[in-house]
Amino acid sequence: MKRLLDIAMSSLILVCLLPVLVLISLAILVRSGRPILFRQTRVGRDGVPFTMVKFRTMTVDADKSLDVLLDSNERTGPLFKASNDPRVTTVGRVLRRTSLDELPQLFNVLAGTMSMVGPRPALPSEVAQFPPELRVRESMPQGLTGLWQIEGRTDAEFATYAQLDIRYVETWSLRRDFMILLRTPFVVVKHALSRSEVQVPTGATADSGGDRVTSRLRLVRRRSDQIIEPAPALLQIEADDADLIEADRRLA
Repeated sequence: MKRLLDIAMSSLILVCLLPVLVLISLAILVRSGRPILFRQTRVGRDGVPFTMVKFRTMTVDADKSLDVLLDSNERTGPLFKASNDPRVTTVGRVLRRTSLDELPQLFNVLAGTMSMVGPRPALPSEVAQFPPELRVRESMPQGLTGLWQIEGRTDAEFATYAQLDIRYVETWSLRRDFMILLRTPFVVVKHALSRSEVQVPTGATADSGGDRVTSRLRLVRRRSDQIIEPAPALLQIEADDADLIEADRRLA
């Protein structure tokens, strides 16, 4: 039944929003050129990797701006926050604010690599660091929306994402999927009206349309008189709703 719901919902939405998809594609092409779509490998059901697609919202050379972005960090710890991220294009800012950049994932749903509702699609580098109890999230297809969207979204830390994913899998029902689908548009509108900054939780690669660059970072962040020095590890930076940057540089 879940798969039938996915096919029916994704097909209906794609047909209804086809003119919107075309207009967005043209806007990206005219304002910032190719590529129109951002493709990224995520881990799906049973640990099988798949290519997730979104509308590109960053400049093509977004990776080159990483150091500048890190210097503008407004938070300490694992979260990164930067107002007016210069890597985000004019069109991209509108798409992110309205979550319209996620629409191409409907093709993932139609193809069966994603579901309308499910756990948050994770990066291979994230999955490699998951504790055993989190593997339960791979028993279901990853979702275009889910509890992480309607309850956590990008304001949540990774631990919150994980808890929501586990809760969704352990309490799944078709009725719950319907309720999540019904709530999602209201959550999107609420955040579109209130969100004015980029917040970056754990997770990873820039939708620059270029090659992914992995790097290990040693960051020293100060908060008042306190110095926080995380050990060198993969710092995964996610720019607003999963447009990601992975870096693999060692900072002395």
